[in-house]
Amino acid sequence: MSAHPAGSDQAGQARRSFIEEARRAQIVGCAIDTIAELGYAQASLAQIAHRAGISKGVIGYHFAGKDELLAEVVSEVLSRAEAYMRPRMGGHSTGRETLQAYIESNLRFMSEYRGHVIAIAEIARNGRRADGRLSFDRATLDAITAWLAQLLADHQETREFRADFDPQVMAGAIRATIDAVPRALARDPSLDVEHHAHELATLFDLATRNPKARSRTRGR
Repeated sequence: MSAHPAGSDQAGQARRSFIEEARRAQIVGCAIDTIAELGYAQASLAQIAHRAGISKGVIGYHFAGKDELLAEVVSEVLSRAEAYMRPRMGGHSTGRETLQAYIESNLRFMSEYRGHVIAIAEIARNGRRADGRLSFDRATLDAITAWLAQLLADHQETREFRADFDPQVMAGAIRATIDAVPRALARDPSLDVEHHAHELATLFDLATRNPKARSRTRGR
């Protein structure tokens, strides 16, 4: 009979797995903080390891290289943003309310997770793989823009939004305006993001709403 019961082995594996996941999360968090503070170019693996209080070899044990670590940073920020925004966007019955909640929750996430959005913006602008391709895969953001365009188009059909704008162009304008905020945050840490959220939500409400439609959006 084995001196180490199967249950003990499983518990040990679970404990090791938990420790490894915790270490990976720590490295990702330190990568976010380092990129946000120093910028992409200066955020070397050595700098990230120093912030984490570990050696570069420990990073190499958990990640195949900087590309894999950056991919994990992007995944972490996007997942956190979705978890933050989704409940704040639920329960709205009109297109105007949904658009308002989308813009305001997006910017409030930026306010509460400034380092995260500055880091992902740095990666999006500067990150390059060994073959020269951008390391930031924009497929997720393209999908969000497509979803936003469909939202606008759906509520043009209900006449809640005016019919005389191109939903794809408007969705692109909304995303471009939102995506400009992290750069402004990097330049000015005291930026009033709450004020920006209110102003941008009002701007795009005025740009999209049908003045002939009966308003059901609170606060407008």
